[in-house]
Amino acid sequence: MVNDHRPTRRTLLKAAGGLTVATGLGAGTILATSAAANAADDGFGLHIVDSNQNDPRMWYYRFQTAEIGWQPAVNVLLPDGYHESGDRRYPVLYLLHGGLQDFITFDAAGVRAWIAGKPVIVVMPDGGKAGWYSNPVTTNVGPRNWESFHLNQLIPWIDANFRTYAEFAGRAVSGFSMGGFGALKYTAKYYGHFASVSSHSGPASVRRDSGLVVHWANTSSAAVDLNGDTVYGVPWDEARVSMDNPMQNIERYRGKRIFLVAGTSPGPDPFNYANETQVLAGHREFRAALDQAGIAFTAYEDPGGHEIRAHRMIEDIDGIVNHLRPA
Repeated sequence: MVNDHRPTRRTLLKAAGGLTVATGLGAGTILATSAAANAADDGFGLHIVDSNQNDPRMWYYRFQTAEIGWQPAVNVLLPDGYHESGDRRYPVLYLLHGGLQDFITFDAAGVRAWIAGKPVIVVMPDGGKAGWYSNPVTTNVGPRNWESFHLNQLIPWIDANFRTYAEFAGRAVSGFSMGGFGALKYTAKYYGHFASVSSHSGPASVRRDSGLVVHWANTSSAAVDLNGDTVYGVPWDEARVSMDNPMQNIERYRGKRIFLVAGTSPGPDPFNYANETQVLAGHREFRAALDQAGIAFTAYEDPGGHEIRAHRMIEDIDGIVNHLRPA
């Protein structure tokens, strides 16, 4: 089919080389430190250096990890009644932010309202300002292995510390812009991890137009994250590009719920226009390939540009809850 927490800042987000992402909002009461902040390495390579569980629903953690050269954070949004529900387990949605955003983006954008009354845990991790949910080929700033941090460390840590279903049927991944690409990439590359994948204005075809998305990834990561080095290398690591390209891994989406959203009109910002025009073209190419393979999906082309659409996020989360193993 084609068819609140208190914000404290609002920033028009533009990545180098013309990669612009939507307005990012920051908020949060994340400064207090609990006793858990002194916990030792938990066996997953993570050491908690700061945390806050004062809010009964939004819990915050900051980690030291050998995979990232600074201390990344995560917000974990618990469903209503989590603390009173005994041994009840819940499905988990991993929600990935866009470029130049961070782990608090979705809190400010309204995620608490989006999941009100819904039995799902939402995990919102840092992914780097231009980390592209990847382990970079080269880096001048130390480790920036976002892929390893998320898949090898954070997911097992979440399963060990919250009442989740640690299985395929209990996990979904969704994201906006760069995070939408990350969601599509993680779902294909880690085939048994996520039963549902959603891309809200995230690139789905990285080799089209002479590899424009790969150039975006390299240019933005060099400028913002890696001090001149790049996610995919120069020249490209072609095998890595192929592994990460949703268009080259169509069969690995079979049997999964797929939800896609892209905008059809640019708005006033020319960079916004360039981004969403490329995203929309890539989504159409990806959808055609899914159709040809007989793989079902839900997709929308909505008015507007490169932006988070709250009504589509809510529809997506409703679909995720209905698709995953019930709490």
